[in-house]
Amino acid sequence: MITKRVQSRYECGYCLARAGFITKLLGVYCAALQGIMMEKVVVIPMFLLLSSLTGVFPGSPTDIYVKAEEMVELYCPLNGEDNQRDAELIWTTHTSQEMDLTHNMSSAEQKRRDLLVHGRSLVIFKATAKHQGIYSCSRGNSSSQLWFRVTVNTKQRNESTHPQTCHTRESCTLICPNTPAENILNITSNSICQKEGETKDCYFTSVEEKDHGVYTCTRSYLYYGQIYNMTFTVLLDIQPKEKPEKYPVIISPHNSDVFPVYLGSTVVIDCKAVMYSDDDMMFWLSSDSFLETNSSFPVYYNYTNEINADKIQMTAALVFKEVSEEDLLQNYTCKLQTVTGRSSFVTIALAQKPRLSYVPLAVGIVSIVLVTVLTIIIYVRFQIPITLFLRDTVGCHSSTSDEKSYDAFLMCYKSDTDTGLNEYDRKCLESVLEERFGYSLCLYDRDVLPGEAVSEAVLDCIQQSRTVLLVPTSPETGPGSGLLSAIHAALVERQARLVFIKTEKTEGLRSGSLPHALQLLSEAGACVTWKGMRSMQPSSPFWKHLRYHLPAPQHAPKIRLLPQTSQDVTVWSNV
Repeated sequence: MITKRVQSRYECGYCLARAGFITKLLGVYCAALQGIMMEKVVVIPMFLLLSSLTGVFPGSPTDIYVKAEEMVELYCPLNGEDNQRDAELIWTTHTSQEMDLTHNMSSAEQKRRDLLVHGRSLVIFKATAKHQGIYSCSRGNSSSQLWFRVTVNTKQRNESTHPQTCHTRESCTLICPNTPAENILNITSNSICQKEGETKDCYFTSVEEKDHGVYTCTRSYLYYGQIYNMTFTVLLDIQPKEKPEKYPVIISPHNSDVFPVYLGSTVVIDCKAVMYSDDDMMFWLSSDSFLETNSSFPVYYNYTNEINADKIQMTAALVFKEVSEEDLLQNYTCKLQTVTGRSSFVTIALAQKPRLSYVPLAVGIVSIVLVTVLTIIIYVRFQIPITLFLRDTVGCHSSTSDEKSYDAFLMCYKSDTDTGLNEYDRKCLESVLEERFGYSLCLYDRDVLPGEAVSEAVLDCIQQSRTVLLVPTSPETGPGSGLLSAIHAALVERQARLVFIKTEKTEGLRSGSLPHALQLLSEAGACVTWKGMRSMQPSSPFWKHLRYHLPAPQHAPKIRLLPQTSQDVTVWSNV
């Protein structure tokens, strides 16, 4: 009963306000008619007057529902007439009595009444029954006004429900409606969401059907240390996830592609597309004419399709049996015709590819062969000078230590003829090798202790040397054939290097004229010919050949061989 009386009271005030405003407007209109000449009679139908009032008084005010003790905001979007755009916005209340809230109410009075007028907004911080009624806003003295009817309820009504739609398996944020009051200085806000009394997160990482329902969204505002609430009802509707619309499309080739081909060759060009209906089709055109699928034609096409899940992969292959010059002048179009009407096409062309010339390839191969042969000839012809140059100048030789004491063991062997080296030639050989080229030689008559068994001493010298150098000498000196056979056996067993020096006369003898032991040694190692006086100079071919077959000198320190018998030990201790 009390609510009905209060409602009748503010509705009556609203009607009186409208009646008073109409009376004022009629007075202004009558005053304007007095200026018209008396001899002219102006007849204005009453319905025109009433129709002009429709812009001033709306058919009904905007209804705003608010829960008791909560905040509500009235927002006036009125711009006014052209000559009133800069005029001040005036808020008027028509609740118990008409009152200008803009000019007749101080800031302290507004705060006492839980009101705030700021810009286009009229904020009621805690709505009670005394705030229920009619409110209006106007721009200066403009005749245009906007009307609001505020109803305070203990429970929010359905008119304030805000619908929102989200899709399954997608993220979703419940939107608590924003109000212009957030732009008012010193007002900050945050929001919480509730469903059936249970506090929920306003953000869903992935919504499901169970999240459908009515949510209460409470937005809290902090203003000068006081918290004021606004409650909104949000109806969350969950819809199935919308599938993106798929359209058939040509994947390859691309429009304006040019394919290089050889004249007379067989060429196949695939046009690939993805479709979603069996009624879609793809075909080839030559200029403006359709190509056939009959393989008896010189140019035709065939197609294959592969059904994969919800899509169809189709391939239309354009086949040229033998590419002709006429084919090079045509444009070929692959067209995709669909039931949806979204047809697409690509146009391609052929270009003649120049024939490969084998002349550069042949010239290159011949050049490589000639260079290889020339390199081999030069190396074979100048193998010895090249090897000695790399060894002496560049230092290209093996430097790995083999724990040998001598570079070479120079041993004389008996010559059955007078073709051997004489004493002077042999001394010259030893001197040049040691002093001129830096070789460390093991000499029997110098580095073997007296009294040592000949065979054991020779074998020890071979063991301590990298190479065995056999020099022919007179029959009176040098080891016999039995020792030579032992030397050959030792060289074979230990894989030692052997250099066999011959003379010109020995070289002219037949291979069978040498003793068997010497014949085996000459065949086991490299042979170098001593040519008498012509071989004396260190720059002669003899020395080049000899150094080529000898290893590079290691400059190892000379070590005297230890004695092998008890008598030799006595002699060695007395030295």
